[in-house]
Amino acid sequence: MSLSRIMLIKPRRFGDERGWFMETWSRRALAALGIEAEFVQDNHSLSRAVGTLRGLHFQTPPHAQGKLVRCVAGRVMDYALDIRRGSPTYGKWLGAELSAASGHQLWIPAGFAHAFVTLEPDTEVVYKVTDDYAPANDGGIRWDSVGIDWPLPPAGPVLSDKDRSLPSLAEFDSPFPYDGEPLAATLD
Repeated sequence: MSLSRIMLIKPRRFGDERGWFMETWSRRALAALGIEAEFVQDNHSLSRAVGTLRGLHFQTPPHAQGKLVRCVAGRVMDYALDIRRGSPTYGKWLGAELSAASGHQLWIPAGFAHAFVTLEPDTEVVYKVTDDYAPANDGGIRWDSVGIDWPLPPAGPVLSDKDRSLPSLAEFDSPFPYDGEPLAATLD
């Protein structure tokens, strides 16, 4: 399986009367799924309001990042957008609900923009990345230019100034090459 495949990962939880235990990252378990990633940094965000939208973000080569994303408090809809030049699924996206209750994680390889929108207040998201933060390679696509039907409250999204001013997908000139694996139709 290619490293460029987006995957919904469902770690096993072991529970008893005390609660539960799970491995949130295992090199061996990810390798068995075809993900050979070396993580170099962990990120953690808190979003206070429902409808907080973060993204669509990526880092360009040579500092492109793969991300392993999970929600540790609350719930989000998490999205990956194909931005690989020449891909037959360029501009297409997949989404999955991640929650603290489920423990599910989303693997988003380099070549995909990432975003999430919060579905509950005080939502926390953590993600491991495969390259250090490189400000000169920081990039993004404007959230409302890609055809996602975001689950937003009537007032609309809570956005950063940075995310409001990102270019549209039509204005974006992708530095990411297509590797031969189109975006899957669904997440299993």
